[in-house]
Amino acid sequence: MELVSDGDGLAIIGGPSAVERFMAAVGLSEEGSAPIGSVLRTGSVAALTGSEVAANAGRWVKLTEDSARAVKQFGLTPTKSPGVSHAMVGEPGNIKQWIQVVRTPASMLTNPAMLAGAAGLMAQIAMQQQMDAIMDYLAVIDRKLDDVLRAQTNEVLARLDGVELSVKEAMAVRASVGRVSEVTWSKVQAGAQTIHEVEGFALRQLGDLAERLERSRKVGDLADVTKEAEAEVQKWLVTLARCFELHDAVGVLELERVLDASPDELDRHRVGLRSARDERLALITDHTDRLLDRMHDAVGIANSQVLLNPRQSPAIVRSSNHVSSDVHEFRQVLGIESGHDSSTSRRWREAAADTLDQAKTVGGHGVTGIKRLGTGAQRGASAAARQPGRSIS
Repeated sequence: MELVSDGDGLAIIGGPSAVERFMAAVGLSEEGSAPIGSVLRTGSVAALTGSEVAANAGRWVKLTEDSARAVKQFGLTPTKSPGVSHAMVGEPGNIKQWIQVVRTPASMLTNPAMLAGAAGLMAQIAMQQQMDAIMDYLAVIDRKLDDVLRAQTNEVLARLDGVELSVKEAMAVRASVGRVSEVTWSKVQAGAQTIHEVEGFALRQLGDLAERLERSRKVGDLADVTKEAEAEVQKWLVTLARCFELHDAVGVLELERVLDASPDELDRHRVGLRSARDERLALITDHTDRLLDRMHDAVGIANSQVLLNPRQSPAIVRSSNHVSSDVHEFRQVLGIESGHDSSTSRRWREAAADTLDQAKTVGGHGVTGIKRLGTGAQRGASAAARQPGRSIS
C-alpha cells in the first residue's frame, strides 16, 4: 500500500480491506475523507493515475494536526515533486502493530509523471471537498436570511452568475471529452477577473465597517454601526464564500488545462495555485481579525458605559456576538483557526455597584463622586425602568 502526502491531504492507495484496516489502526476518521475514484472520475489528471487507483482502492484524507501526527510515524520521505512525500507500508506478519514501512522501490516513485499526477489529483480533491463544504454553508445561511437581506445578497452575487455558468459548462465538457481544451479554458479564464473584483469589493466593505467601528467612540454611534453590521457582515461573508468556491472550481479546471497543454509544468502550477490560495486565506484572515477586534473594542466601550446607557450597551453586545458568531462560522468553513467566546453585557446594578465602590475610595472627593453617581444612577434607573420586564433595585 502506498501513502502520498502533499501537506494538506493524504492519499492512501491499496487493497480495499488494507486501506480500511490502515485507517482504523492509525486512527484516521472517515469524516473529512473521500474515495479518490468517486470524487473525480474524469479529466486528464485523474486519467494519469487512474490505472494505479483502479487496480486497488484509493482514499483521500484531509490532514489535521492530529492526523498529521498519526502518519508522521511512517517516515514519509520527500520526492522530486515539490511538497510531496511518499512511503510504502505493508503487513509484518504476526506482529501486533501490523503496519511497517517498506523500503523497496515504489511504483509511483519510479514514475515521476504518475507521482505528479497523484499530487495534482489530491489538489483537485481538496478543492472539490472545500467547494462541497462551502455549498453546505451557503445552503444553511440562505435559510437564515430574510427576504430583504436575501435580495441584497443576490444583487451582489448576480455578478458571479456568468462565471458560474462558464464553469459548469467547462465541467460538463470535461466530463464528456476527458480534457480541458484551449477553447473551453478561454471561456473560464475570462471570468477569473470578475471573481477577483467581487472578492476585492467584499473585503473592502468589511474593511470599511471595521474602520467605522474604530472611529465610533460614543455608545449611540456604536449601537447604530453594530446593528448595521449584523446584516452587512453576513452579506459580505456569503459573497466571499461564493468567490472562494468559484476560485477552487477554476483551479480544478486550470490543473486539467496545464496537464493537457504543458504536463511538465503540472507540479509548479500546483504549487503556485496553493500559494495563491494561501494568500487569499491570509487576506481574509487579516480583514476578519480586524473586524473581530473592533467588535471586541465596541463591547468594552458598551460595558464601561452601561450605567448611563442601559438600553444601548446590551444591544451593542448582542450585535457584536451575532457578528462574531457569523465570522467564526465562516472562518471554520475555510479552515481558518478561530475561537469564539461570546461577550457578556454588564448588568446595570453591577456597574452601579462598581462605581459606588470607586467613589467611596477617593476620600474627601467621595461625596462629590457619590453625588454624581446618584444623578447618573437616577437617569439610568429611569431609562431601565421603562424597559418591559426590567426592574431595578
